[in-house]
Amino acid sequence: MNPMKRIVFLFPVLWWVASCTSDTFLEPTPIDVQLEQALKAAGDGTLDYWKLPDPDDLDKIPQDPKNPLTPEKVHLGKLLFYETGLGQLALRPEGKETFSCATCHVPEAGFTPNNIQGVADGAVGFGNLGEGRHMMPTYRPEEADVQGTRPLSVLNVAYVQNTLWNGQFGANHNNVGTEDRWALDSATLVNFKGYYGLEAQNIEGFKLHRMAINHPKVLDTFGYRQLFDLAFPDWPEEERYSHETGSLAISAYLRTLLTNDAPFQRWLKGELDAMTQQEKRGALLFFTDAGCANCHTGPALNNNAYFAIGVKGIYQTSAPLATDVNDKRNLGRGGFTGRPEDMYKFQVPQLYNLKHAGFYFHGASKRSLREVVEYFNEGVPENPDVPLSQIAPTFRPLHLTEQEIEDLTAFLENALYDPNLVEKYVPDAVLSGYCFPNNDPVSRQDLGCE
Repeated sequence: MNPMKRIVFLFPVLWWVASCTSDTFLEPTPIDVQLEQALKAAGDGTLDYWKLPDPDDLDKIPQDPKNPLTPEKVHLGKLLFYETGLGQLALRPEGKETFSCATCHVPEAGFTPNNIQGVADGAVGFGNLGEGRHMMPTYRPEEADVQGTRPLSVLNVAYVQNTLWNGQFGANHNNVGTEDRWALDSATLVNFKGYYGLEAQNIEGFKLHRMAINHPKVLDTFGYRQLFDLAFPDWPEEERYSHETGSLAISAYLRTLLTNDAPFQRWLKGELDAMTQQEKRGALLFFTDAGCANCHTGPALNNNAYFAIGVKGIYQTSAPLATDVNDKRNLGRGGFTGRPEDMYKFQVPQLYNLKHAGFYFHGASKRSLREVVEYFNEGVPENPDVPLSQIAPTFRPLHLTEQEIEDLTAFLENALYDPNLVEKYVPDAVLSGYCFPNNDPVSRQDLGCE
């Protein structure tokens, strides 16, 4: 297929034609014209507002000024993210070198755990997409490395200013003015380093997830020392091999995880047949009558603001590990800021590649994107603990028809699905030669490593 060509006619709307052969063109349908108008109205008046950059075009990717993106950092981070050999600090010997960052962010599952909770150290198994992970019998539940809210996808995380559901990481953007809160939790002390959310979170993440960088086996046996030298030549040697530089490398890699091959992105670039007619109808609903774009904005279809929509916490939907009714993470942004107006409000997540995520919302209370659409359509909070006064005014019944629910679900499941994530973002091997994303005996069998 020849490159897509855009032709501008003397009409109020920008019409598109996509060249399929030298003498055959796709004419825009009425719904293409409507969708283009809706996108311009919902954004900044241009289609570019919704486009993701190419992952190799580092200058166009949002980044931390203290961590400028370089190919060397991205390459190192790509290996570290999947390196099970970093798990040198596991709580028990049987957990050593069995987990990686990708244990809880499985590429095929939209970089989510495909489970209610992600468990790194202290669990075994993988299944097909991560759903087969379960506790090691030798670990007590309180010893496992597991968090009280469901891990967010790291896709398109370059567009997230302050990370986690409550946005507690980063010295920037929404966290300016919250400095009095940083010292109240040992995890957020890292904000005083002045990094953006992603970089700050990953520094703390190495400690939290029992991973080592400055370790002779990691640096010399596996051979990562040379890659750190290439990625951080200006850092003093005594500081070059650390959680901080490891975070900068992984964060650089994560910022390149862009779903720019999803059908909706291809349509934005002029490929009119990239989406089906049903997906286009769903897209039109998303950006107009369904009101989804009131909160899901920009290229990542996320938002760096916090809203309460009254979904349940993990402790209310299952028998989870490491959380209960008293967990401050149930309070969302308010659990971090302590402000009454922030209670039960959570960050708006990105929406790409979620059809295989398995669980949805911070409490994993929904099992499909269809259920998510139905929840918003009904507009009734499910969590009795959330005061109605906190619920976002935009969360109200949508009165969608059955066909409209199907159309909107099709847009979310398929038009926002980039099929090339593994090809683009997963290495063929890591320097240790170990199985990844998990390296325990059960996972090695599940993954075909032995």
